Amino acid sequence: MDHAAAGPPDAGPPGAQSLPGCYRHPDRETGIRCTRCERPICTDCMVNASVGFHCPDCAAGRTGGSGPAPAASRPRTLAGGTVAADPHLLTKILIGINVAVFIAVQALPSSFLSDMVLIGRWPPAPFVPTEGVAEGEWYRLVTTMFTHEEIWHIGFNMISLWFLGAPLEAALGRARYLALYLVSGLAGSALTYLLAAPTTATLGASGAVFGLFGATAALVRRLNADMRPVVILLVINLIFTFTWANIAWQAHIGGLVAGGVIGYAMLHAPRERRTLVQYGTCALVLVAVVGLTLLRTVQLT
Repeated sequence: MDHAAAGPPDAGPPGAQSLPGCYRHPDRETGIRCTRCERPICTDCMVNASVGFHCPDCAAGRTGGSGPAPAASRPRTLAGGTVAADPHLLTKILIGINVAVFIAVQALPSSFLSDMVLIGRWPPAPFVPTEGVAEGEWYRLVTTMFTHEEIWHIGFNMISLWFLGAPLEAALGRARYLALYLVSGLAGSALTYLLAAPTTATLGASGAVFGLFGATAALVRRLNADMRPVVILLVINLIFTFTWANIAWQAHIGGLVAGGVIGYAMLHAPRERRTLVQYGTCALVLVAVVGLTLLRTVQLT
């Protein structure tokens, strides 16, 4: 009998699906793919990366041959973004902005802080304030995301931003990561505005940070990694959210849901419609943010 015609001895019954072969060693089956170009790679070809593994070509900055890769086939991030020389630069910039605003809050008059929080003056007034989102100051939905008053508050949020944001920035690319961060933070602000008392002043990057939590869960799932550490950490943070006084749980939940939805869309979008699905999802969440804000404004005016 011709062995080649008979097929491999471990091919299994008809209809059984086998794993693809490594693109450099076709005889080696593998379930691992390069997180940049998504080609199958065996253990001998795996190159450790900040997120997952790269094939030798992507690790060397090329897709074949000795010259530079053409624009259409250059290495991309897991979500299809551009690979940056410093994959954590945007996370550093966001931390820097938060720290700069915190220093300004400490150094400038209290009126500066009252202009940055979500609703009302700081400290909160015992009546519906004469300024706020309901009076057209929608910028507060953004400024509250970068404002902190207590050192422990900014410390906790910035540590979380670094440990969650850096891997996500490397996996998504800068543009997609920034969209995730800002839209998640806005979702947290909008839900707080909708559900919190109108005299409540809220501030902090927690909504955006919880958005990174949701996207991290999507990333871990995309990489087929162990979900338990992420779930445990998230449960601990949710316990603090609902048991610790003076925490705007609405911002945490709003950011978490938005981040999970956007993160899943970013990392699981079909390749042929990747950009449309990714940014279309961000647009839909923004529409929800605007709708919730308008609804609450109608209720308060």
